[in-house]
Amino acid sequence: MTDGPTQPDQTDDGFVSSYLLYLLAASSDAASAEFHAHVRRAGLRVPEWRVLACLGDRDGQMITRLADIALVEQSRLTRIIDQMVTRGLLVRRDDQEDKRRVRIYLTAEGAALSKKLVADAKVHEKTLLAALPADCATALKPALAALLEGLASRRK
Repeated sequence: MTDGPTQPDQTDDGFVSSYLLYLLAASSDAASAEFHAHVRRAGLRVPEWRVLACLGDRDGQMITRLADIALVEQSRLTRIIDQMVTRGLLVRRDDQEDKRRVRIYLTAEGAALSKKLVADAKVHEKTLLAALPADCATALKPALAALLEGLASRRK
């Protein structure tokens, strides 16, 4: 019996240490930890950061799209957006083509915060990719994008 948790042996050839889903989750957790701490120091929760980043790319999204990007269930995201509206980061506006739909837009404060955090995220990403051999760094994002695209096409 050990006194506490043990670290996996680097030479472990077991299933988990080479399982794709473990590698993806553990990599995401490790790579995200530092930046997510930065996001929290900026006064945001991670889903809020993801909403700001998405709207920074394309303002005026619908909540369904934002829920996909933020990786949050839609009803929970609606509550998060309510809080962000109250804090002055977002505003809701009726869709011009279909008045039954509502779109979410950045306020000036939200846009400024989005712009700053996106710039910080780009620096963080460069640091992460610099830790990899050049050929792996070049291939990583296209490989992950292809995986996501393949998985999305299977769900249709």
